[in-house]
Amino acid sequence: MSSDLEVVSTDKAPAAVGPYSQAVKHGDYVFVAGQIALHPTTGKLVGETQLEQVPQAMKNLQAVLEASGSSLSHVTKVTAFLTDISELKHVNEIYGQFFGEGSNGHKPARSAVQVAALPLGAKFEVEAIAVPRLAAGDARTSI
Repeated sequence: MSSDLEVVSTDKAPAAVGPYSQAVKHGDYVFVAGQIALHPTTGKLVGETQLEQVPQAMKNLQAVLEASGSSLSHVTKVTAFLTDISELKHVNEIYGQFFGEGSNGHKPARSAVQVAALPLGAKFEVEAIAVPRLAAGDARTSI
């Protein structure tokens, strides 16, 4: 692995279910792998329906971002994978508790796509690209 890539790992989110990292930092970016609604300690899916799974997947995303030195307020791009796009309006209500009105108005760019299936029978998955939090005195502009 290149020396300018840093693997991010935390036990506050579920371990990867395959040969990948929870996230990778490279330069000014953090790339977070797709997070599904697995409970970090039990490894079991939280909730049966898509709407029941969204909050846990978002909490897992938040945990990985925080482990990387970033946060939800520093996310630049989100991709949401839904097994039933007809529920997008209701997914947005939950998503908005993490982004948008529920997060001081920060709304990253986002794509939402319907997929036929997700790992381990999940019904919702979310991945993100973020920038790290800036240290005090850093001359770069924060978002």
